[in-house]
Amino acid sequence: MARLLVNECKQEVSSFNPVLSHYHDFLTDRGQDILDYHRPVRSEVGGALSVFESRSGLEVLGGFSARGITSAGTLTEISFQRLANEFLNAVRQAGPLDGVYLALHGALASEQTEDTEGYLIEETRKIVGPAVPIVVSLDLHGILTDRILAHSDAVAVYHTNPHVDFYTTGQRAAQLLLHLIDGNPRPVQIRIPISALVRGAQCITETGLFGSFVKRAVEIEGVLSAGLFIGNPFTDIEDLASNVLLVCDESRLDKTIELGKEIAADFWQVRAQIQQPLTSLEASIERAKSTPGRIVLVDAADATSSGASGDSNAILAQLLKAQCERTALVPLVDAPAVEACFKAGINAQLTLKLGGSLDPRFTPAEVTGRVRLLFDGKLRSESHGEAWQAGNTAVLEAGPITIVLTTRAVSLYDRTLFLACGQDPALFDMTVVKSPLCQPRFFEDGAALVIHVDAPGATSANVRSLGHTRAARPLYPLDLDMTYTPQPRIFRRN
Repeated sequence: MARLLVNECKQEVSSFNPVLSHYHDFLTDRGQDILDYHRPVRSEVGGALSVFESRSGLEVLGGFSARGITSAGTLTEISFQRLANEFLNAVRQAGPLDGVYLALHGALASEQTEDTEGYLIEETRKIVGPAVPIVVSLDLHGILTDRILAHSDAVAVYHTNPHVDFYTTGQRAAQLLLHLIDGNPRPVQIRIPISALVRGAQCITETGLFGSFVKRAVEIEGVLSAGLFIGNPFTDIEDLASNVLLVCDESRLDKTIELGKEIAADFWQVRAQIQQPLTSLEASIERAKSTPGRIVLVDAADATSSGASGDSNAILAQLLKAQCERTALVPLVDAPAVEACFKAGINAQLTLKLGGSLDPRFTPAEVTGRVRLLFDGKLRSESHGEAWQAGNTAVLEAGPITIVLTTRAVSLYDRTLFLACGQDPALFDMTVVKSPLCQPRFFEDGAALVIHVDAPGATSANVRSLGHTRAARPLYPLDLDMTYTPQPRIFRRN
């Protein structure tokens, strides 16, 4: 009976979030609990289990799982070392293995270890030896490195943005692992770095330019795995870039490389088009005030799913300053304000300083409102069924503005937080959405106007404003006067 190990470590960080993340910002499971948690969830591990458990003759072992409660700031080194030790100890304690599946992200960085995923893969390889196949799944916002590819046998990457293929990516990874366990030749992995960072609506795979490049990659004849990484522009590490990934048999190598180079060169030609146009904060609110119908105000600069702190009050403060009378729904991370609401109780009226409790670039704004709801912040993601923990949560009604206050950040790429608080975004004139891209059905369907706001924050689409210091240069759009020639890198494991 073939023995397979499943390990997981996933979080995305922004180097520009001043609040470091810690071990306690992860949900951890071990052994059988990993398998039991993921079976009903539309996650990568859930998808992989659906493949493994449909085949006889396999023993699937849960090792160690660490899932970031949400994306966050850079991970402290001591926290990463603790996670890494538990991750690797699970590999050591598993005994003889015939295969390993690692569900990782690709944009987790600690204070001293930039390529955390590469480190975990390399150390896993040292434990299991050269003969045991290791297959890895990664987010397309991950930062693909030579170290990742040098020590893995195959990588599967998300094909969709917004991400709706966690489950099927896990299935593809599992199928790759079984392909290798069945004795098929080890494939060749090809990485073609592209010196460009891209953001915005053109990154939507279903409708944007980016999707056409993903489609071209996955449709190359004979590839075993393929896709494009656009990286996380906010994880400021040396390897930050976009990448073409192609995995194929040796017999298909030359042709696959040529097609990959064409994809990379064509992507470079449209790099300027795959950027997000932004509207100033003041102009955004004026447009929202004067445009009939429902308005979506996209505050991607404070996207908790991309690593921001979630405590930006930039749009809230501008709504107050403009004395906007239209109803608005606003999320905000502010633990002291939540504590004050819990202390005051339901229906209490109080005046609070809101925003800037974590990121000092935001000046707290004075708001008077009435407490309408209090709850413990335990959620299940509308999108995939994942367990989320917002901590104690309060709803404060301040005139036409309803503010959902959480103790800690959760991902805001769907309506989970709002609906759990009894607030339907469709019933407000304006909704602040702290995510760069969401499935249209959550916020944009039926909206009269979607405004991408040029607000300050740790995950701004205005990437030139962020202040990168570690990413290898030149890198577009940080550098505009530059040239690019695709240079494939080939990785074989014999």
